[in-house]
Amino acid sequence: MSAVFTVPALSQLTQLTQGDENICIAVLDGPVDRSHPCFGGANFTILPSLVQEKARPDGNMSVHGTHVSSIIFGQPGSSVIGIAPRCKGIIVPIFSDDHRTVSQLDLARGIEQAVNAGANIINISGGQLTDFGEAEGWLENAVRLCEQQNVLLVAAAGNNGCECLHVPAALSSVLAVGAMDANGQPLDFSNWGETYQNQGILALGENILGAKPGGGNQSLSGTSFATPIVAGVAALLLSLQRKRSNSPNPHKIREILLQSALPCDLDLPADVKRCLAGKLNIPGSVTLLTGGNMPEEIASVDVSAVEAAGCGCGGGVSNTAEAQIAASEQSIKGSSPVAAPSNTPNLQDLLNSLPQQPTMPNLTANSITASQAPSEIAGLGQLVYALGTLGYDFGTEARRDTFKQLMPPFSFAGTMVPANPYDARQMVDYLGENISESRSLIWTLNIELTPVYAIDPSGPFAAETYRALHELLSGQIQQESNADFVERVSIPGILTGRKVKLFSGQVIPVIEPQSTRGLYGWKVNDLVGAAIQAVEAEAGTADEDRIRKTLDGFLNRIYYDLRNLGTTSQDRALNFSVTNAFQAAQTFSEAVAVGMELDSITVEKSPFCRMDSDCWDVKLKFFDPENSRRAKKIFRFTIDVSDLIPVTLGDVRSWSSPY
Repeated sequence: MSAVFTVPALSQLTQLTQGDENICIAVLDGPVDRSHPCFGGANFTILPSLVQEKARPDGNMSVHGTHVSSIIFGQPGSSVIGIAPRCKGIIVPIFSDDHRTVSQLDLARGIEQAVNAGANIINISGGQLTDFGEAEGWLENAVRLCEQQNVLLVAAAGNNGCECLHVPAALSSVLAVGAMDANGQPLDFSNWGETYQNQGILALGENILGAKPGGGNQSLSGTSFATPIVAGVAALLLSLQRKRSNSPNPHKIREILLQSALPCDLDLPADVKRCLAGKLNIPGSVTLLTGGNMPEEIASVDVSAVEAAGCGCGGGVSNTAEAQIAASEQSIKGSSPVAAPSNTPNLQDLLNSLPQQPTMPNLTANSITASQAPSEIAGLGQLVYALGTLGYDFGTEARRDTFKQLMPPFSFAGTMVPANPYDARQMVDYLGENISESRSLIWTLNIELTPVYAIDPSGPFAAETYRALHELLSGQIQQESNADFVERVSIPGILTGRKVKLFSGQVIPVIEPQSTRGLYGWKVNDLVGAAIQAVEAEAGTADEDRIRKTLDGFLNRIYYDLRNLGTTSQDRALNFSVTNAFQAAQTFSEAVAVGMELDSITVEKSPFCRMDSDCWDVKLKFFDPENSRRAKKIFRFTIDVSDLIPVTLGDVRSWSSPY
């Protein structure tokens, strides 16, 4: 049996529960060998992602992903017994055997995919080393989504052996995991830092038994393998919540794990910070979960309150397995489990002695959920409503050279020069005469300079959609003073599950627009002007300068500060609020007229909705910059995102708030 079960009280906890099929753990890692005998009978599925390769016995990331998954889902009676074998599992491959790193953008995609698939806990045994724990907006938004949807994200602290931070582990609301040895001492390679002292715990990370792709087992060390231990224990605690007829609350479990963490027995006071918030303490966690008193031995541990906000670099996210996984492999020969220390409380006796009703409040939202979107839409796949700019790619040198050969010479300053297929002006002219060649390009939706989707029109409206894309691209190359200039586009479509490789080597997912409906292009100034005209037509007058400034700030804030992938319901509602700026302008005119300015934009689930719909409230908060004691003004409008093209419901509502 794995050395994992030498963790104090883990064996007793697994006697109480081996997991609940209603608790879902998502593992974002390398490819997993689903055929390994230890997974026989395991209830987990592998979701399609940008990494669609099968696990290889000689692949580093296949080794990593299979090992991590087996620590959680290995079945009883097999050579590798997992911590939560009865829980439901989702595998989202993000690391490829050919590329051991992944961008923060693609990590964010995986997190959103796991949340949308119903995960309660997400395990990420990887991360990127950062200076201060900063992250790109993509990753910030994905972590914020986990917080909003009450999903616990458990991430490795990193194996650099320094006072340094990894993301996503260092982001607020994430539970970071460091590695310790069997004696409870932090391992030399396990990272530490001030942030981890508030939101990180240590778990066994040395010689952890796991499955090997292709068959067989091995033991590996690293924070990568301590992380699924904590994720598995969290899943068991969630299962106990359900067993006690409570709604599972992952955020509450995070708080319990941090509050119950035990201090390390370190010789030097300076080394205390390497212990993070403390060591994983299963008996203490169960005590807190069931409403019992805090044991005396952990009463002095000072853990700060759980953070409740999302957080916020560039570069790729590096896998945090040991630098050379193969070098740390060991042969395991059926070692017997080490008995738990004699002073470890018996969890069954502990539970029997405690009240059956918890004293801690249940923080989970109402269990009644909104109806699903209409079946004819939901059956197509994940809806996308994204904002950005259009681009195009050739995929290969041969395709690029084909266009260069077919495109006519270009007149530059009176001189004919060879065609340049990268010049969007020349491409627009060429496609204008040869629209069928649009199919030979990889059309992309870019957010700033990053391609995030490939656009692949199909079906009966494909030809019209290609013409619309050509028209939008033509608008983007115009001068800003031109009435036809296009600054932003909105693309609604269906996420197909397919992927495409760009000429740069970047792999991006493919979306399919269903028709030209919802394909919009606009210039911010023109959109502001049109919105102001709408206000003047209704109210007679409008403070044009102030409304223009505020509305322009609203549009750009969503595009730059709140940029997103447009796949979650709230992000689609937020993005649609930009294209429906006329409504926003009517809202702004009232607030701006009394000297207020935009303070914040939030999106939350609407309690008011139609049957078979998915409704979200976009709330705009305004403040008086000259009088901080003046009540803030809040405006709310509701957007239904159950269809491919979102729609606005009802009228704008407003009220005053002191906060």
